Amino acid sequence: MAIIAPFTALRPGAQFAGQVASRPYDVLNSKEAKIEAQGNPNSFLHVTKSEIDLPEGTDVHSPEVYIKAKENLQAFMQRDVLFIEGKPCYYIYQLVMNGKSQTGLVCVSSVQDYLKGVIKKHEFTRPEKELDRINHIKVTGAQTGNVFLAYKDIPSVNGLIGKWISEKAPVYDFSAEDQIRHTVWVVNDETVIAQITTLFGNPSVCTYIADGHHRAASAAKVSDALGAKATPASGFFLTTLFPASELRILDYNRVVKDLNGLTPEAFLSKLSASFDVRPVSGPLSPPTLHEFGMYLGGVWYQLTAKPGTYSNDPIGVLDVTVLQDRLLAPVLGIQDPRTDSRIDFVGGIRGLGELEKRVNSGEMAVAFSLHPVTIAQLFDIADSGEVMPPKSTWFEPKLRDGLLTHLIY
Repeated sequence: MAIIAPFTALRPGAQFAGQVASRPYDVLNSKEAKIEAQGNPNSFLHVTKSEIDLPEGTDVHSPEVYIKAKENLQAFMQRDVLFIEGKPCYYIYQLVMNGKSQTGLVCVSSVQDYLKGVIKKHEFTRPEKELDRINHIKVTGAQTGNVFLAYKDIPSVNGLIGKWISEKAPVYDFSAEDQIRHTVWVVNDETVIAQITTLFGNPSVCTYIADGHHRAASAAKVSDALGAKATPASGFFLTTLFPASELRILDYNRVVKDLNGLTPEAFLSKLSASFDVRPVSGPLSPPTLHEFGMYLGGVWYQLTAKPGTYSNDPIGVLDVTVLQDRLLAPVLGIQDPRTDSRIDFVGGIRGLGELEKRVNSGEMAVAFSLHPVTIAQLFDIADSGEVMPPKSTWFEPKLRDGLLTHLIY
């Protein structure tokens, strides 16, 4: 069973929603955030990336950054840009990108469910990224980042949500600068709230972290650290639950700075041990598992993993595993992609042109495009208790920060 609850959200007035809503803190660097928030004092980036309001060069993990985030959050409330909902509610959040919609339930989920594995994980977390969000939550008293959860479709939940949005008016409905439409409804009827809570409380229901492992881990650690100072709200964390049938995972590609001392010719020769390699006429988005695109020296290649170079277990079958075990580690010397500074990761939303750009600029030596992981593979891995290699999944569209915030004290 999944323990979820309605919550008393901190949210913007309808007239401010489009100004407040900002891209997640972890998809922008400080420079990009400063440009994006320029001229918009209501952008929630002033809270989630508050270093943009401090002198250039300020360490983004310094105490001053978290203190500034708290000051900015309080200022938003004092200016009545944000207000606290009058009662605990659920919220429905629909995103539409390129004509395709996905509709989720915004709620708070139990920290104990996270700790007990009812909320299933598929990635390891990095301590330094956890610490950043721990400090942000502790100082601001707010969970500003939403954890994106998936669940296997529950037809009765889908029906309740569909009925609500067909009969009720949304409180927010706007398109962001990237043309993604964001629509939010408030579910404030006690009977419907109770029905939703009960349906997710079925013993067979569990949820899966799709995006937000660090945010979930940080919320759990803050809750534990509060000890006797814990509040009822701190035992939960901000989540949005989406049915699996509506989710789409994009490719998560790789770029590497150098060829580990090899010439391009020697590098290509070494690849032949595990891959069939052939040049292709243009950018390659692999259509099936175990095929890869590679951009090297201005030329695109198709790499096809040879039989026997991968297994069929939930982890071994993944292309991110094949690439790591058969190319990145043995040929390029990248043993731990979580910590090796020679590798970087490019979300599929940026397109294959971004891979070409980074190689052509000389910043990177080679780029790899991958076939996306499926939601079924994610569920299989999480159910097995295994974890994926880092940076395996990229979900789009992404939830906007600032529309719904969970205060824990």
